[in-house]
Amino acid sequence: MQQISVVSYEAKYQRAFDSLNRAWIEKYFRIEPADEYLLQHPEETVIKKGGAILIALHESSAVGVVGLRKINETEYELIKMAVSEEQRGKKIGEILCKAILEEAAKLGAHKVILYSNTSLLPALSLYRKLGFIEVPLEPDNDYMRSDIKMELLIDNSARSYRNDEFPRQEQNAVF
Repeated sequence: MQQISVVSYEAKYQRAFDSLNRAWIEKYFRIEPADEYLLQHPEETVIKKGGAILIALHESSAVGVVGLRKINETEYELIKMAVSEEQRGKKIGEILCKAILEEAAKLGAHKVILYSNTSLLPALSLYRKLGFIEVPLEPDNDYMRSDIKMELLIDNSARSYRNDEFPRQEQNAVF
């Protein structure tokens, strides 16, 4: 078992945000113009626009990242989720997804959407496990690699994503 903590983005994590995402994108696809700017400027493109980025740490090293981009007052997009190659298969992606959905609820999201690719079976399996459903993909989305769109409706009456088994952000979890 390893101890994973989930913390909010700080500028010192920009390099990890960039490199972790760049690694998986380049392994399966190619970096697109929309990726390039976002990876190099996450504070400007995500944080300052009302979104959030969370970092999974193991022994103070960033081993996973995920972002939440604000679309409008009630809709957010789950973006740039990546886990280091060495740490895959240890539920870090699930930890990050649950934490970012909790963050979305706190921010007032009623819906979280995401774009992915049908070749990324483990990711799609995780999203379905968390309650995301497939919805029609618009032809003019930001990424050429996207061939699937999913969404999750959030019950904001409780102001949280239903997530009883996961410790709240900024706390440690042992998995």
